[in-house]
Amino acid sequence: MAQISPASDPRLESLSARQSLPLLADIALWAAAGVVKWDCRHRSRQALTRLTAHQLKDIGITPDMADQEIRKPFWIP
Repeated sequence: MAQISPASDPRLESLSARQSLPLLADIALWAAAGVVKWDCRHRSRQALTRLTAHQLKDIGITPDMADQEIRKPFWIP
């Protein structure tokens, strides 16, 4: 799965485009990027639970591979 950085997320891009942010804003931006990344992982893994074996095969994933990915906590890449 692709890594999400503040600069690559359109919701956070305008903040990270600035030259300099106060320290608290940098920390908040870093935290927001982490939450976005975690949410993306969670949603992706939940979507895998809804795919059939045929659909998994279409995207090149075995049911065992999908099960391994689904079992990971959202904070683990």
